[in-house]
Amino acid sequence: MKIIITGAGLGGLTCAIASRLENLDVTVLERTPDILPVGAGIQIPPNGARVLEQLDLLDAVLDKGAVVRSMDLRRYRDGRVLGAMECGDVVWREYGGPWVMIHRADYQRILFDRAIALGAEVRLGATVTDVDVDRTQVILEDGERVSGDVVIGADGLWSCVRDGILERPSPPIETGDMAYRAVFPRAKLDALDDAEVDALLARTGVTAWLGPEKHAVFYPVRGGEEFNLVLLQPDDLPVDVRTDQGDIAELLVGFRDWNGTLKKLISAIPPMLKWKLCHLPELETWSKGCVTLLGDACHPTLPYQAQGAAMAVEDGAVLAMLLASVARGVRKDGDSDRVTVSAIREALLTYEDLRKAPTTANVQGALRNRNAFHLKDGMLQWLRDLILGWSGMTRETDWVGLMSRRQSQTLAYDALAECRKRIDDPGNEH
Repeated sequence: MKIIITGAGLGGLTCAIASRLENLDVTVLERTPDILPVGAGIQIPPNGARVLEQLDLLDAVLDKGAVVRSMDLRRYRDGRVLGAMECGDVVWREYGGPWVMIHRADYQRILFDRAIALGAEVRLGATVTDVDVDRTQVILEDGERVSGDVVIGADGLWSCVRDGILERPSPPIETGDMAYRAVFPRAKLDALDDAEVDALLARTGVTAWLGPEKHAVFYPVRGGEEFNLVLLQPDDLPVDVRTDQGDIAELLVGFRDWNGTLKKLISAIPPMLKWKLCHLPELETWSKGCVTLLGDACHPTLPYQAQGAAMAVEDGAVLAMLLASVARGVRKDGDSDRVTVSAIREALLTYEDLRKAPTTANVQGALRNRNAFHLKDGMLQWLRDLILGWSGMTRETDWVGLMSRRQSQTLAYDALAECRKRIDDPGNEH
């Protein structure tokens, strides 16, 4: 079985690693000429960390990242802590994995290096422009056709593989939100010589400020030598413009009524970009023939639940497990001709059936979080703040029970265990 993966992002590389661990033949086609150390911070929640552990990647990730010890949610205007939620060991104990903070570039490099070490072929500078579903081929910019038994579109939000499966253009839809992302060197923040900023720098945790139509998230990466800041606000970019250079003066005006500590962080931001946040309507299908999708190519989400990358990693590992089960059946029969199109198609349909429900729930959860984070001043905001004061990430720390019950549906979900159950008992679809 030869697997073609378009895109060397987190999901595509995870799929390559999991496939090589099963001795499947993998080629990854990545349009960029090099894997550069770019990007910002990223969070890996327990459900994503468990996948990494099962692929023997967690130790490498923890070596470059850090376990989130706590999450503080603060009121936008005065910075008052609304909810201080313990994470660390208590989250690891309840959900079977840690909550991790890491620089995206470090995460991608770990996956890239492991995929290469396991024998995956990664072709850089290979831009896929089209897919031939009938022939299970992708067409590169220079006209070359690359064939396989399976094509996996891990090519992100603007996926051309998705267009080929759907047989129509499928551009993302603007959500009305926009994100500023920046990574600071610690020295730049130390230079502010501010006691409240210094207190933030001393924490190995996530701090978020919640306010009307906006919120901000701040946490350390790279051993506390750098810090990640994300600012979410209404989209002011022209239609169809995906990104633009950020303007600090404009940001300070937009956050003028916000906490002074956050404004000091904003004033120290290095040159940065602002990104339009988009999503897709729920797709009628992710697969056609022996071609399928994973990650942002089929279920992009707003970054309000820290699940986007985790879902892509789950997708990649589940997909590899199902394809490996087809290959094992072939090896058991001892007849290479038994790798049939129908068997692969059945595996892809099972993949879609396994993954659609949890990913849809996560996408909808992020939309609910946006509504909760961005409440205007008033009774609903006051009630939210009251509940947050008694909430926690786990049953052990959640006095109200609402947050832990909702979190457990996502954080305790074991995508690989569910996949194994389906492989062992194909008739059990629920």
